Amino acid sequence: MKAARLFSSLYRLKIIQILIPIAIIGLIIWEGQSEFRRINWPAALHTIRHLEPSRFLLLLAVSFAAVGTVSGYEFVLRRHFKLPLGYWETFRYSWIANTSNSVIGFAGIAGAAMRTFLYRSRGISVATITASIAFQSTITITGISLLAWGDLTGLFTAGSVIQAHPWTYYALWGMALYLPGYLIFQRSPFYAKWLNRDLPRMNASTIAASVGASLLEWLCAGIAFWFVASALLPGLQVRTGLGLYTIAATAGLISLAPGGIGGFDLVALYGLQALGYPPEHCVAVLVLFRILYYLLPWLVGLAMGILEFASGRRKESGAIPEPLTGVFNGWQRLWTFPGQHLWISELGAWALGKLVFISGAVLLLSAATPGLLYRLRFTEELLSEPIMRISHQLSLIIGLSLIVLSRGISHRIRRAYQWTLALLCAGALFTFAKAFDYEEAILLLIVALLLYLSRSRFYRVAAPVGRRVTAAWALITLVMVYLYNVIAAGTQPRFLHYLPQAQLKHLILDRNEHTIAAVTALAVTWLSFTLAMILRPSPLKTPGASLAERDKLREFLGRNPGNLLTHLLYSGDKSFFWACGGRVLIPYALIRSRLVVLGDPIGDSRLISKAVQEIQSFADNYDLDVVFYQVSPANLPVYHENGYRFFKLGEEALVHLPSFTLSGKANTNLRTVKNRFEREGYSVQVMKPPYDGPFLDRLRVISDEWLNGRREKGFSLGWFDPAYLQQGEIAVLLGAESQILAFASLAPAYDGRQTVSVDLMRHLHDTPNGTMDFLFIKLLEWSKEEGYAVFNLGMAPLSSVGETQAAIREEKLAKRVYEYGGYWYGFKGLRRYKEKFSPEWEPRYLAYPARLSLPVLLVDLIILIARRPKIEKKA
Repeated sequence: MKAARLFSSLYRLKIIQILIPIAIIGLIIWEGQSEFRRINWPAALHTIRHLEPSRFLLLLAVSFAAVGTVSGYEFVLRRHFKLPLGYWETFRYSWIANTSNSVIGFAGIAGAAMRTFLYRSRGISVATITASIAFQSTITITGISLLAWGDLTGLFTAGSVIQAHPWTYYALWGMALYLPGYLIFQRSPFYAKWLNRDLPRMNASTIAASVGASLLEWLCAGIAFWFVASALLPGLQVRTGLGLYTIAATAGLISLAPGGIGGFDLVALYGLQALGYPPEHCVAVLVLFRILYYLLPWLVGLAMGILEFASGRRKESGAIPEPLTGVFNGWQRLWTFPGQHLWISELGAWALGKLVFISGAVLLLSAATPGLLYRLRFTEELLSEPIMRISHQLSLIIGLSLIVLSRGISHRIRRAYQWTLALLCAGALFTFAKAFDYEEAILLLIVALLLYLSRSRFYRVAAPVGRRVTAAWALITLVMVYLYNVIAAGTQPRFLHYLPQAQLKHLILDRNEHTIAAVTALAVTWLSFTLAMILRPSPLKTPGASLAERDKLREFLGRNPGNLLTHLLYSGDKSFFWACGGRVLIPYALIRSRLVVLGDPIGDSRLISKAVQEIQSFADNYDLDVVFYQVSPANLPVYHENGYRFFKLGEEALVHLPSFTLSGKANTNLRTVKNRFEREGYSVQVMKPPYDGPFLDRLRVISDEWLNGRREKGFSLGWFDPAYLQQGEIAVLLGAESQILAFASLAPAYDGRQTVSVDLMRHLHDTPNGTMDFLFIKLLEWSKEEGYAVFNLGMAPLSSVGETQAAIREEKLAKRVYEYGGYWYGFKGLRRYKEKFSPEWEPRYLAYPARLSLPVLLVDLIILIARRPKIEKKA
């Protein structure tokens, strides 16, 4: 219990660590929304786009060097905790953990998780990892605390910001006092026990090294910020840039958001504008700094993390190729390319999908902003105006197409990979021909190369595409076209103002031409993908079992035992998956992206696990999840080892016929019902197929009256279908005048006449009370006479679900539904009714993959059962 309470407390703490930054970011956005509306965002993007390549590379180099200084923390940790890491490993782990934390790390969660994974791969103990993370969390802020003293003492100049926003003065004082507090705290017994791991107290050199590493990181980050700002804001002094960065970084730390996003940006924006710079250029500085110091280093760290993961995988499998030497081996490496680089495929479809989306957005941005003058002149000399305009139009179409295809890449669809690879190469060609935009072309080709190297990951035939997904992507393309039009309208007039040659104006599209091009691209993209959806290989079809398949089922059951749900397979609405060379049968139906299996697989019990893996692989080709509905407790270990979680659906009432009797005080009411109906001339007859038309017509009248306009249900329930009723015996309740008043179809379990279940039960409305009790009593007696051992009365949904304190929250909610949901469904009444026959209750479970949302899945199952699929009548 203590461990559970501790876990619960830690879970709440993590939630708070995430919610607080989100709330602060929301407040910052609310506070700065008026400021953001004043900014001409297209002009800001225009400023970044026309930065000279040489200057951009210099800023990139400075930013990467600044990020590299963060490894100083790791080297202090390495020395203090005597970690078994080399110099390159220390630097690499630092880059991976810290860049991830800067981009996605709420309150340090991402960095701590990444560092834990990396350290564990080197065999470092959890206690040491925990202590090292706690150690670093205390020294990280000491550097900016020193910089804050620089602001307060006048070493850095940022007085205009403090005057405009006095609260920053108090924030600086709070940050400045952290360093003295840290120096005192690190001498305390608590620090020695929990953060220093009872090692000897840090000496002066270790303290100096830790504070120096922090100061180096923050100072270099401030210099990188000044470098970026000075490239776009002429005349900005170093002292002013560092002072402004210190105040903005302090605000970012207070927000607890990753990279200080929101707080840092708003304060820096206020500060730069207070110095007299235009808002568009100030925003360009912040966007460029985010890209150079945060986003691009994180992408490099992501690639490093992939290498670490792939290296660990190879070490575990023992598949570490030895270095190849010699000319022959060199040719062999070239011939098998990229076989020796399969680690690149670990990049993951999700990351490639995002890169493809970004590539499409880059193409749209490139088309919305005009090329540089000297490039336009150069391109005009090589290409004609029609070719350049056609290239512009095709760039728009390809950009929108890539945005749509990114979903297929994320879902690992083979045809999406083929189309995307072709469009990336074509997009690189057309953006190059549009205005000699080689930067965008290089980016598209790099993404195409990564896609090609990861081609083995794209194996799926299709993925479900519903109306919601289609509507969502239609909306996304509309938004992207709108943004394209806004950016194009904001940049074109500014550019035309600087054109020195009138003859070049015909190469630049005006606002109306951009709108026409955007609408044309949108129409072509939608039309193309509509045709692709019509002509594509169909997703998994589930027409149900044909007559031929049901004949095969009958032969299969002659060799293998069935289960309590097997008879429902003759209804024809379930499709059949034959696994393990036809030795195991798995019946299923499809609802949205879930392939729902009815009951346990049928066949050789030794092959159940292998059969589950086969249908998982089969479904994965169509991007579907496999769910097992109403499985028995006996096979739970099999599902567990194949990655499933469980939800208790209820309990099935099983009457053991050899011990069934109406004698005794407990069965007085049943005896009374039986005696009364027999005395009044009622009887029950069990009919055997085949049944003639008039007989089935009479049953249909009873069924229709019982339904009273309600729809039939399916999947796990039988329904009135003459072909289905012909598959089993039917018990009819006859009145005093031998008229049929009620009926119940029987469903054998195909286990050597050991078990039989009741299926459809229908009766007329004017039958006397106790009619169904009498029918059940006679069925139990008949089954016992026929030699059956078990009679299945059916399941009591949500019975005995969520009763223990440790039950999952969804089962506890189900318990409330069971207790208070009698208005919609008689859960308790159904359980009490079946209890009168003294059954044994056996639980039934839902086995589902952990990644699925259980509430959404339960809704899908309700919809699946409530519908009646079309059935194929012909073989």
